[in-house]
Amino acid sequence: MATEGFIPEGFVPPTELVTDRFRLEPLGPQHNEGDLAAWMSSVEHIRSTPGYPDGSWPPPEGYSLERNLADLERHARHFTERKGFTFTVLDPAGADVIGCVYLYPSPSEDDDVSVQSWVRASHAELDVPLADALVEWIAADWPWQRLDRYGR
Repeated sequence: MATEGFIPEGFVPPTELVTDRFRLEPLGPQHNEGDLAAWMSSVEHIRSTPGYPDGSWPPPEGYSLERNLADLERHARHFTERKGFTFTVLDPAGADVIGCVYLYPSPSEDDDVSVQSWVRASHAELDVPLADALVEWIAADWPWQRLDRYGR
């Protein structure tokens, strides 16, 4: 996954997307408990979501809070280093983590970015609206033209 040229020099990545059904903000350590609870409550649902075809994530046995924190810290580092952009998906009030979005360089030269997202099983009705909102957001606010949406 090459990151050179992933986003143009000087480009300021957006740090939020707000809709009437959810809001996105950069994923970070402050989301650890909510993020862990969200994905651990929805392993089978996430594994059936486009973009998670190999069945390796999320692990059915889960993670410890410390192991999840390490992942969140890695994603936050990638954001700061402009290597990839991971967002937590929150309910409109910003109180509950209901999913996650990953924007990373595509392994294919045919695409500029890989776009993955998931929502909790309890919010499954937001899966398609979230994926569709990402397309609009990327077209409006990000520098990419060719998206790998994993079959969406």
